[in-house]
Amino acid sequence: MFLSDKWKDYELIDASGGEKLERWGDVILVRPDPQIVWNTERSAPQWKNADARYIRSSSGGGHWQSFKKLPPSWTVSYHGLKFGIKPMGFKHTGLFPEQAANWDWFSGIIRASRRGSVNVLNLFAYTGGATVAASDAGASVCHVDAAKGMVSWAKENAELSGLKDRPVRYIVDDVKKFVRREIRRGRKYDGIIMDPPSYGRGPGGEVWKIENELFGLIELCLDVLSDDPLFFLVNSYTTGLSGSVMDNIYKLTVKKRFGGHVFVDEVGLPITSGDLVLPCGYSARWQRD
Repeated sequence: MFLSDKWKDYELIDASGGEKLERWGDVILVRPDPQIVWNTERSAPQWKNADARYIRSSSGGGHWQSFKKLPPSWTVSYHGLKFGIKPMGFKHTGLFPEQAANWDWFSGIIRASRRGSVNVLNLFAYTGGATVAASDAGASVCHVDAAKGMVSWAKENAELSGLKDRPVRYIVDDVKKFVRREIRRGRKYDGIIMDPPSYGRGPGGEVWKIENELFGLIELCLDVLSDDPLFFLVNSYTTGLSGSVMDNIYKLTVKKRFGGHVFVDEVGLPITSGDLVLPCGYSARWQRD
């Protein structure tokens, strides 16, 4: 498992009965998680004094129930990187802390590279956790997301981390259309990061369903990789795409063209109240020899 166990400002304190108890800086939140099918005693005292809980609605969606006055937003840090956090609709906070394991992985590759510059393409880039990490490691990054608000948030995270002047292009666009244009322009990247949703719509109403689109998108992205690429990362939170499926996709695409090594495993967060780990989807990593 790719374990994100180096956080100081984030902690998964406990997990039971479909909910996780989390510390984000000094703020305690309770959020639902479908992977938590076990029931335990909930002995951690923070269950009783959480700042807020996300309540799912039987008709879809849900709402935040605040027990204390929450700040509109606050900041957490990871190895000097800083991220703005705020409770959003559909239980989100603007950051996926389990991805820290991947940030460490590709940041190490970027730093170890002897190239004068490393160009990274971050697709479905959300609020820019991976963009900030790659930029801090020394890469030039192209950040692409269909949601204008998320791209603005990513810029704020870069500024919080002191990376405002780093070479980052922020693009609001449909991912597939953007990649096709990059191919026509002849632009090349040494690394690709991709965090696709299970289902979504582009700015022009384009429908994205990961089971139908992922293989073709990865094939398409091969044509924007440099002749000697460094890494290719794809994250999946879709239960239908198992680790074996992701391994097969990589062997048929990036490994077939460039060789190298494929590593596919679950990403997880340790639960500090006991000897358990919460699985948080799969990551497929390809790396040069």
